[in-house]
Amino acid sequence: MNKMARLASLLAKADIEIDGGRPWDIQIKDDRAVRRILSEPSLGAGESYMEGYWECARLDEFFFRVLRGLKPKEIYHFTTLFVYWLKNFFINPQSPRYSKRVAEQHYNIDNELYIAMLGKSMAYTCAYWRNAQTLDEAQFAKYDLICRKLNLHADEKVLELGCGFGGFAKYAAENYGVSVVGINISSEQLRYARGACRNLPIQFFECDYRDVKRYNPDRIRFDKVVSIGLSEHVGYQNYRQFLQIARENLQKDGLFLLHTIAKNFSHHFSDPWIQKYIFPHGMLPTLKMITGLSEPYFITEDVHNIGADYDKTLMAWDHNFENSWPSLCSRHDERFRRMWRYYLLSCAGGFRARTMQLYQLVLSPRGVLDGYRSIR
Repeated sequence: MNKMARLASLLAKADIEIDGGRPWDIQIKDDRAVRRILSEPSLGAGESYMEGYWECARLDEFFFRVLRGLKPKEIYHFTTLFVYWLKNFFINPQSPRYSKRVAEQHYNIDNELYIAMLGKSMAYTCAYWRNAQTLDEAQFAKYDLICRKLNLHADEKVLELGCGFGGFAKYAAENYGVSVVGINISSEQLRYARGACRNLPIQFFECDYRDVKRYNPDRIRFDKVVSIGLSEHVGYQNYRQFLQIARENLQKDGLFLLHTIAKNFSHHFSDPWIQKYIFPHGMLPTLKMITGLSEPYFITEDVHNIGADYDKTLMAWDHNFENSWPSLCSRHDERFRRMWRYYLLSCAGGFRARTMQLYQLVLSPRGVLDGYRSIR
């Protein structure tokens, strides 16, 4: 069987045709795409798409079918899985030495791109679409959902581990009267956050989450701790330390809300293309990892899976990115545009296929007396 026939046979299992007429069918523009996809399905498919070797009208639908219809061993070669495991066995890729790379490669690239893509909330995490019609409504609904889950009250002190562009801190300070300390390793995100939150009771510090104690020498314990989209960069070798830090900075009767993407199976593996081009050293936890490692520090009060909402969020980001491309193309080339859309739409397809989840966990150090009331 020649290489084109081999690829066609593989894709047929996911109801995808080569040079077919449906939106999720792929169009081969250069035969090098076939060789590269077969030799290394993740990197080969992504890099050959970035080079324009193949096209697809609806990448999100293509990836939905691939991830829903194919087994992981049909997508990733055994050698890819083994090399990744071996590398992570001998080094800690999310150690302080390596943690800054994701900021330099991804979060610091261009604030104007993120402003155009994310909208008024500047939230770069999953929105909450339950009663929302637009991206802005859904993102502000997410901020409010988190505030209500934390039972925020005026004059409380909140620590945010991984504060992004400061959107949550701004919303919580303006709408709930709290003061916030935000930690982030991205200089560009903090530059935006400091401007957006001027004159609010918010302090931002550029540091790794492991260095919080440097900016809290008196060991003040916060009423609430929140982490929205940081733990994807923590790594399984560091989850216990991450959870311990959250506990050490929290009042005994406080609450910790953890908002995180999670995978379905407890394997120490991340997609090679995403690792190389989007989130270097990223690693998704599982619910089992989080709840198991949190046992010495927290009681799990509430678990809420809104993973299906990430599909809609990513599609909205892609729509904004495409509409804004005429104003962005002077700073980014066509290869970047293809890379960015491949990232957004492949992830949308992944959440649509339910191969990834988005959990919001509410954790307490000692358990809420009379029980925690779940907020939806």
